[in-house]
Amino acid sequence: MDWIERLNQAIVYMEEHMTEEIDYAQAAKIAHCSSFHFQRMFSYIADVPLSEYIRRRKMSLAAVDLQGGSEKIIDIALKYGYSSPTAFNRAFQSIHGIAPSQAKEEGATLKSYPPISFKLIAKGVEEMEFRIEKKDAIRILGVSAPLSDDATTAYEEAEALWIKTFTDGAPKDTNGDLLDVGTICNELNAACDTKRPELNGFLGVEIERNDSCEYMIAVASTLPEHGSLKEYIIPAHTWAVFPGKNFFAEEYAESEVAIKFEERVYSEWLPTSGYEIADGLDVHLLFATSDLENAPFERWIPVKKLAEKSYG
Repeated sequence: MDWIERLNQAIVYMEEHMTEEIDYAQAAKIAHCSSFHFQRMFSYIADVPLSEYIRRRKMSLAAVDLQGGSEKIIDIALKYGYSSPTAFNRAFQSIHGIAPSQAKEEGATLKSYPPISFKLIAKGVEEMEFRIEKKDAIRILGVSAPLSDDATTAYEEAEALWIKTFTDGAPKDTNGDLLDVGTICNELNAACDTKRPELNGFLGVEIERNDSCEYMIAVASTLPEHGSLKEYIIPAHTWAVFPGKNFFAEEYAESEVAIKFEERVYSEWLPTSGYEIADGLDVHLLFATSDLENAPFERWIPVKKLAEKSYG
């Protein structure tokens, strides 16, 4: 069974449970990935957060119930998981632009959001360079911050940690311009394992922990934890590695640009690759360079062959 079919089966599961609290973990298990990755991949491919998609579907079904029967509004609200009439009214109006009571009237204009269906379409006009590479476990030291499951917010949170890493405690001239990198950056540089030239740079690691996520900026290191630097072991994996450049270039300043790359990986490369996501983490490796404007980087995604034992 391919990845697109698994996503569609997850949609079927959610449709069958629209009158219940939908178990994201179960939907993710059907899609053969983690709950966090399922929510992120869904938002990339469907161009809408999973929570918003479910809200739209529930309000579409609620509109049908309001127009097609004699059920009380409070009963329909409870049916779709709203214990408060006020909350249901607010959700309904945000989708349809009218109150639930108005939806009962003949001639009321409503909106319909049908169930989504994923399919493989002709895309990928631009080439995507990648390689499949096995890597042993990598011990890293670094700093971390919580990460949202919303793609745009998560990008901004990760970007904020990069800025903090490079600038906190950095000396400045009288105009406020940086004269050197910050304290955390110096700590990371001092901890870097110089015997691993292939990892000579900073690693941005997205780590899933019990359906929450954190972002870590770190270096490969053999030193013990110290100061603000904490340990994490990147497990041994087979990785899909996507090279890039200009990590700090102006065109990467907007989250939409970075998210577009994520969308292409999940919607163009993954469905036709013969692989699936193998773990709830991914990695950016920013190679050491004095030319940050043209800094080369790699994006690593842990993968496994579709024929192998699936997640969950």
